[in-house]
Amino acid sequence: MDEQTFPTSPAGLGRAIGWIARRTGGDLTGILITAEGTGSYGAILAGRLAAAGYRVTEAPTPRRDRASGKDDDLDAITAARSTMVMAVAKLRDRRGADPQGITVALGVLLTARLQTTRDRTRVVNALTALLRTHDLGLDVRRKLTKTQIKTIAGWRPRAESLALDTARRQAIRHARRIRELDTDLAHNNTEIATLVALQAPLLLSQPGVGPISAATVLTVWSHPGRVRSEAAFAAIGGAAPIPASSGNTTRHRLNRGGDRRLNSALHTIVMTRMRCDPATRAYVERRLAQGKTRREIRRALKRYTARQLYRILNTIPATDEHATAA
Repeated sequence: MDEQTFPTSPAGLGRAIGWIARRTGGDLTGILITAEGTGSYGAILAGRLAAAGYRVTEAPTPRRDRASGKDDDLDAITAARSTMVMAVAKLRDRRGADPQGITVALGVLLTARLQTTRDRTRVVNALTALLRTHDLGLDVRRKLTKTQIKTIAGWRPRAESLALDTARRQAIRHARRIRELDTDLAHNNTEIATLVALQAPLLLSQPGVGPISAATVLTVWSHPGRVRSEAAFAAIGGAAPIPASSGNTTRHRLNRGGDRRLNSALHTIVMTRMRCDPATRAYVERRLAQGKTRREIRRALKRYTARQLYRILNTIPATDEHATAA
């Protein structure tokens, strides 16, 4: 019908919503908005459109023809055409449509946790390198312990050479920074555990599912209706093995696609169950006796875990907004 480009400023987004309303006669129930990146860079636009009363879905990944070129306008048209050939029931509602904001808050906390963990690793590596290249009276042949870091943080300047004095002061700064990051991570974990217990307490009662894994699962699932089936949820998490059979050989290969954070969470849950859960350990022994490798067993368990978690997530009651969208 028409096309237009708008800046992604607050005023520009407002003009875009008004432009849509004028060309659709103000119809809200009969209009579907599809956008790319509704869980990331398109989240603000998707949120404003949803607040205006539109149903917003995630645009399917468009198939681009290299010969036709690429720019923002062409991408928008390609995404629109890709949506129009799909059944409405197969479209995923936007991520982060939780009216209470719990899944959105969990996403923010998980991102902050990832960044804090990376910062901590960087500082620990810097402190280890400093201690191994300067004789500050500490045995650091192995990985630094929390006790050693606490000891370093409590050091005081000493009467020593300029080089050692400078190195010691820098080591103290590194150690104190590590302890600050440890405190931030502890607070972050407490917040995540509280929100997960509020949104999906049944998840935390499952073997091998801790607050971080549960939060990751929740943010990907988002709300009832976003993921249409447990098979789709497994595919999103890269836990749906890809057939790779030929002739008399029947096998499946590893799926390296999907959301890698969700895949990592499923892997963590399965590895914990294989160590600590009696039922899972019995299953592993039975499959080993049948000639399966541990890698094949892990893949099967990840697929089973994805199915189990999806069914638990679907027991979360849908809000009016989600029920209408679904």
